[in-house]
Amino acid sequence: MKVTDMTLRYRKFKRTWGMYYAFDTVTGNSVSLKTRVRTEADKKVNAMNETERVPSISLGLARVYLNATDPKLATRTWQEVMEHIVAKKLDETRRRWEIAIKDKNFDCIRKLRVAETRAEHFDKALADGKVSSNVYLRRIHNHAIGMDWLLKSVIPRLQWPKPVYKEKRAITAEEHALILGAEVNAERKVFYQLCWHLGGSQGDLASLRGEDVDWENSTVSFTRKKTKVPVIVRLGSEALNLLKDLPAEGFLFPYLATVRAGDRATEFRSRCRQLGINGVTLHSYRYAWAERALKCGYPERFAMENLGHNSKAVHRAYAKRALMKLPSLEEYELKNAEMAKAESGN
Repeated sequence: MKVTDMTLRYRKFKRTWGMYYAFDTVTGNSVSLKTRVRTEADKKVNAMNETERVPSISLGLARVYLNATDPKLATRTWQEVMEHIVAKKLDETRRRWEIAIKDKNFDCIRKLRVAETRAEHFDKALADGKVSSNVYLRRIHNHAIGMDWLLKSVIPRLQWPKPVYKEKRAITAEEHALILGAEVNAERKVFYQLCWHLGGSQGDLASLRGEDVDWENSTVSFTRKKTKVPVIVRLGSEALNLLKDLPAEGFLFPYLATVRAGDRATEFRSRCRQLGINGVTLHSYRYAWAERALKCGYPERFAMENLGHNSKAVHRAYAKRALMKLPSLEEYELKNAEMAKAESGN
């Protein structure tokens, strides 16, 4: 049976500026064919109508074209994409990725061919709203696009489900004091104290060495494991006193430097549970440091240098102004008037 123009879903038309468009007779929408050449426009519209009429044939033709450009493009699975990402990572980042790709939510797409993935496939993987699944699947998806293994986004950027994070809070000075009072292990006790003073990530602080401390200038320097950015922090007298009893060479925390980050977190969580402290983790020391910095007027640019420019702790504290009490304008006006009066008297 011959297909007439009346049965075609898409029809081409030309705009006044010379660009050809395809008109969808079902939805009434128009889409640019991105060409001013009539023969190219005809081919594209015919392909769109053919796909609408016989999808299976179009998919077969697509596979033929894909195999001509990249033999694996039509057969590559999401598991292969995930393994490719892990192979490019190093150290702690690689360990996190190795754990992330084992997520059970990804089981429904592991053997799925990348080129045949539809939005509903990802919807199934994200159905339970798990934040880590959302974050890592987006990264996996973007990696496939970046490698040209995916012809277009499975889920448009603006339509991607927004992850809902659990509320995180800073550890209070009272809670910190309780933990120190209950901690019997000397190494962990000093480690928690240093977390309070420096606010650094637990991995960076646990890996500090005696050689990193500059006693003459009262500073400690290290390179962040996550960003590979070097940082130098000046220490106060209390923090310096803590370091005096630690090794002058090698790791400051010989045991904590050798265990996994998860083990350090578990020890801390166990201590908090014993004391009835809920809602905090080792990461809460970073939030506490950022909020303390804000309250005492510590410049935001310095806080960002210390915790990292992309630190959520800094952004949250300085954006929400934490619990800072703002002085009244009246107080400032009175102070300025008093200063002006004192200057004029001199």
